[in-house]
Amino acid sequence: MSYDYEKYERMLDSLSEYRRIHSLNVSAEAVRLAEKYGADAEKARLAGLLHDITKETDGENQLKIIENGGIILTELERRSPKLWHAVSGACYVRDVLGIGDEDIFNAVRYHTTARAGMSMLEKVIFLADFTSAERSYPDIDVIRRYAEVSPEDGMLYGLKFTITRLCERSSLISPDALDAYNEILLSLPPEGKVSPIG
Repeated sequence: MSYDYEKYERMLDSLSEYRRIHSLNVSAEAVRLAEKYGADAEKARLAGLLHDITKETDGENQLKIIENGGIILTELERRSPKLWHAVSGACYVRDVLGIGDEDIFNAVRYHTTARAGMSMLEKVIFLADFTSAERSYPDIDVIRRYAEVSPEDGMLYGLKFTITRLCERSSLISPDALDAYNEILLSLPPEGKVSPIG
């Protein structure tokens, strides 16, 4: 299926300059990672462009989009507004833009938390969001190097980084993130170590 990328890129003009640049960077990195790891590059480009499409929408309207999308948030999700944009964004892409591809829906929905049983496209969007060109947080170079080893190595390091920061702040942790972390660990050899990087 072919998508009107120019149309969706123009939609980014309604976002702040930082969010627009971030979305373009995520899209570019998603294509690169998709080609490296065998995901659909066209879907990766689109999901990357649109993954934060509701990030700057006010909370009340995000909750309306989620409710209209037929999704009932858990108590933890309801009390974690930073997670809303992923869910509302997925609903917006499906219900407002009419993009009915389930893999794109899930890639947008779980780009913040990850989850167990992710498709390669979902992993690519999670990693692209984590490692896009403008990112500059501590350990970004390490996460980028792990993402070049394998999607799972990159995700495991990224999830450890996120979970550790949330624990330090006594913040709620999504069960989806813990499920993703545990699933990757269970897939590793008994010593449970990620691949060495240079």
